[in-house]
Amino acid sequence: MDILEQISELERQAAATLDAVTDPKGLEDARLKFLARKGALPALMERLKEVPNDKKREVGQALNALKNRVQSLFDAAKERIESATEEAGIDPTLPGRPVPDGHLHLITQVTDRIVGIFRRLGFAIAEGPDVETEWHNFDALNTPQDHPARNEQDTFYLDRPADPKYGRFLLRTQTSPVQIRVMQSQRPPVRVICPGRCYRRDEIDATHSSSFHQVEGLAVDRGISLADLKGTLEFFFRELLGPGTRMRFRPHFFPFTEPSFEVDLSSESLGRTGKDWLEIAGCGMVDPAVFEAVGYDPETYTGYAFGLGVERIVMILHGIPDIRLFEQNDLRFLRQF
Repeated sequence: MDILEQISELERQAAATLDAVTDPKGLEDARLKFLARKGALPALMERLKEVPNDKKREVGQALNALKNRVQSLFDAAKERIESATEEAGIDPTLPGRPVPDGHLHLITQVTDRIVGIFRRLGFAIAEGPDVETEWHNFDALNTPQDHPARNEQDTFYLDRPADPKYGRFLLRTQTSPVQIRVMQSQRPPVRVICPGRCYRRDEIDATHSSSFHQVEGLAVDRGISLADLKGTLEFFFRELLGPGTRMRFRPHFFPFTEPSFEVDLSSESLGRTGKDWLEIAGCGMVDPAVFEAVGYDPETYTGYAFGLGVERIVMILHGIPDIRLFEQNDLRFLRQF
C-alpha cells in the first residue's frame, strides 16, 4: 500500500472512530490514537521525506487535507459530547461529591487479629466450602447417627441429590469439615486454622444466630500431647485478651476429640460481663476414629483440635450485648469500630 492509499485508509479509520465516540474518555482515546505526537497522523506525515520529489507536492497536499479533515472530525465529536453533557444537566467542571471511605467490619477485624496470632505460631490458613456433605460434616468427625446436631431441626439440609459417596448436602454447622478436607489432601505434619462462616437452625436472639463465624485449629504430628494444646491456647488467649488472662480446662464431651474440654477464661477483658470465669472455646485431642476416617494411622500420629466463636470473642472484647447488631447494617453501630 503506497502512502496515498495509507492516507485514504487513515481518514476512513478516523471518521469511523470519531463518529462512534460518545463520552470524554473515548474522545481522549481517539485524540491520542490519531492526533497526539505519537499518533497515527504525525507518524504518517513523517513519511513525506521518503516520497520522491516529483510526488512530494501531491502527497503534501493530501496530508494537509487529511490533517484538516481529522481535526474537523475531532472538533465535531467534541462539540457533540459537550452539548449532550449540557443537556443532561452535568457540569464536568464542578467538583465531585465526596464518597465516604468504608472500613473492615468488626467481625473481620477481630478474625484478622485471631488469624495473625496463630500465624505467628506457625499455623497455615485453610478454607473450605460452605455447602458440605454429611460425611465431611458429621460421619468423618465421628458423629453418631442419632446425634441431635444431625436432626433437620438443627441443620440446614439442601434439597438436591445426595453425593453417592459422601451423602446429603448441607450448610456446614462448623468449620471442622475443613480439617477433614485438609487431612484428606496431605500427610502429617499438619498445622492449620480454619476461619469461616457456619450455619445452624438456632432461634435468633441476643446471643444466637442462624449464621455465625468460627475459627477452628488442628495440629497433627508424631508425639503431640495435651500439653501442646494447653500451651498453644494459653499463648493465644493472653495475646488476644492481655497477659493477665487465666485459663482452665473443664472436662466435656465432643464426638471428634477424646479427651475433650471446655475452655474457661478469667481476664480483665471479661469485666464487662460481670463474671469471674467465662466459657470461651472447646478443644481436645483428636479422636482416633477421625484419623481412621481420613487414612491416618492413630498408632503413629496424635493431634489436637480447638474451636471458638468469633462473635462471642468480639462481644467480650467490645462489650456488645446483642449479636444481632453485627448484621443490621446500622451505621451508628458500625462507625464506632
